[in-house]
Amino acid sequence: MLDELELLKKDWQKREANLPKLSYEEIYPMIKKKSSSIVKWIFYISIIEFVFWAGINIVFSGPETMEELKAMHIYKVVMGINIINYAIILYFIYKFYINYKKISFTDSSRNLMKTILKVKRTVTQYVWFNLIIFTISAIIYAYGVLLYTPEGLEIVETAAQDGNTAAFWGMIIITSIAITAVVLFIIWLFYKLLYGILLKKLRKNYNELKRLEV
Repeated sequence: MLDELELLKKDWQKREANLPKLSYEEIYPMIKKKSSSIVKWIFYISIIEFVFWAGINIVFSGPETMEELKAMHIYKVVMGINIINYAIILYFIYKFYINYKKISFTDSSRNLMKTILKVKRTVTQYVWFNLIIFTISAIIYAYGVLLYTPEGLEIVETAAQDGNTAAFWGMIIITSIAITAVVLFIIWLFYKLLYGILLKKLRKNYNELKRLEV
């Protein structure tokens, strides 16, 4: 049995020796091209995502919605958050574009590795920003609904009359945290699927470049 394994090992080594070995000059352009394509897709997806959410926001931002926000005393805050949100997302899209250009014109594996790390860092920051902005928006809407809508006021008054104000707010806080956590997890999974596959490919390219540097 050992002799057979040894023979197989020698046969495999012979096959490896006969395989064509690519030089640095041949491997680097291929990795660079693949990395550039991945970052380009990240850039395109971020634009599509921006247009998609902006479109939904426009569709649901009719006069009735604006009046509801004003009635809940959160109109100015929501408008301010929307402006900040769009401005920062556009900034991230710009950074994705700059990273794409950097990869396209980089001239060494070391610089390419640095740019790949920057892309990964930018995507991570982008995902975290979206999760944070969602959390802030959820808190603001919950505040408006509970304190200024007829339904919310009725629930609060009922709890106060029953003498369960502390328990009521405790339950509200726990429930809100639980619902927000579930939604955040779903959003995180969405981004994990959307950008995770591309980042995994970038990580593979980075590791290949690291081997070339050794």
